[in-house]
Amino acid sequence: MALNHLDYLYYPYETTRQTTIARNGMVAASQPLAAQAGLSILQQGGNAIDAAIAAAATLTVVEPTSNGIGGDAFALVWVKDKLYGLNGSGHSPASLSIEELKKRGHSEIPTYGFTPVTVPGAPGAWAELSRRFGKLPLKDVLAPAIQYAEEGFPISPVLGKFWSAAAEKFKHLLKGDEFNHWFETFAPEGRAPAIGEVWSSKGHAETLRKIADTNAETFYHGEIADEIDNFSKEYGGFIRKSDLENYHPEWVDPISVDYRGYDVWEIPPNGQGIVALSALNILKGFDLKEKEAVDTYHKQMEAMKLAFADGHKFVADDAYMDVSCDDLLSEEYAELRRSLITDQAMQPEAGTPPKGGTVYLAAADKDGNMVSFIQSNYMGFGSGLVVPGTGIALQNRGHNFSLEEGHVNSLAGNKRSYHTIIPGFLTKDNKPIGPFGVMGGFMQPQGHVQVVMNTIDFHLNPQATLDSPRWQWMKDRTVWVEPNFPAHVAEALKRKGHHIEVQLETGAFGRGQIIWRDYETGTLYGGTESRTDGTISAY
Repeated sequence: MALNHLDYLYYPYETTRQTTIARNGMVAASQPLAAQAGLSILQQGGNAIDAAIAAAATLTVVEPTSNGIGGDAFALVWVKDKLYGLNGSGHSPASLSIEELKKRGHSEIPTYGFTPVTVPGAPGAWAELSRRFGKLPLKDVLAPAIQYAEEGFPISPVLGKFWSAAAEKFKHLLKGDEFNHWFETFAPEGRAPAIGEVWSSKGHAETLRKIADTNAETFYHGEIADEIDNFSKEYGGFIRKSDLENYHPEWVDPISVDYRGYDVWEIPPNGQGIVALSALNILKGFDLKEKEAVDTYHKQMEAMKLAFADGHKFVADDAYMDVSCDDLLSEEYAELRRSLITDQAMQPEAGTPPKGGTVYLAAADKDGNMVSFIQSNYMGFGSGLVVPGTGIALQNRGHNFSLEEGHVNSLAGNKRSYHTIIPGFLTKDNKPIGPFGVMGGFMQPQGHVQVVMNTIDFHLNPQATLDSPRWQWMKDRTVWVEPNFPAHVAEALKRKGHHIEVQLETGAFGRGQIIWRDYETGTLYGGTESRTDGTISAY
């Protein structure tokens, strides 16, 4: 097996489903219709890249509670023995500044409305992935998404739950005519669509059709850009057509650490993938063989705190960082941070390195191509704004900027914010094992660490890895755990000074997908998230 574990195929814990095994192709996503859309593209002769784009576009329709056309995207793509990274995050509007916000009476960046809206990167990312690595025309690849938007689809259980919660929240929070289009689009009957009820969006379908016909050119340079510009001007927003025209996705070199003989890969900043790598770099210095051991959880949590403290201080748009990824991921710095971990829970602080609402999907095809793809509007539906008649829910990613002058992630025009969404990828001996990811805000690097350790340290198969109880460090010494987290371990962690809180909302712990490839046989092994409507389509 690719992971060199004789017990890899066996499942040691109770689960609602088993690892999916196939050979010709596999798509893992949080919505069955999206996974099936990707599989249909594979069966039409497309490759894993085409399948990932198809699933991603379909997810903007069938899971709008987590992502949309107006959001950002990142991808790690394995093609012909090489891993490529694509940063599809948008910049802030050129006219946006701390000074301007203070003039408008803001002491912090608003969560909703036009102020936190940044340039949507997802459509450009789809087009760029298709241009460089796709086999089928974008028109064919986006066809399933267009069909679901046009004809409608029935609401699935977890989707319905989150949609209803968002609609109720927005009724109380979103005041102003600029938000009317959100309610017209996503709550046309004065409420969210019920589970099993069919929902459609003709405007969403037409926008996807225009993106498909022009390879996203109309989104950044044409008719759609004009519509976004006009909507923003009408309500005093900052984003302009010129901001859209100046956007382009960026190909980047993925970053990695060696973790017990495996290379764990992430997108470099402005994403927070480096936080996961920093934590793993610290943890590899410990001998952690028992999964359900108090010491294992304690050290994981402490390493995570230290990594986040550094991430929040040093990570931003890479053009503004004064600490390099090599500095943060050096063995010397990992040893320094590791030495701070004691037997008791700490209050985390950043060190001094030596200077030198989200969806995740995975796709693989029979030719060895593999894609780790993530896409988000942030905080569910994003800004609460929908461009009239288009179905485009604009993201609120700018909310992550700081208004602190001089901070590396301080607000400025034409700048990318600290970004929560991160795709992951695993290799060994320069051979691909596969894509993985756990979506969910600041849970994401914590989910990545838990996935990697469940796989490498504790020999769990993909489904076991995802179904295993999760924890999330929140702030200071507070850690949330799932209801099925071992009670005796939670009590022991309390005695070490952790403030353990059982969180009943499973959505707080992220939603993941995994596809591993046995590089000796070509067989694919997939796991999907039991905390959502996730599924794997394969053949």
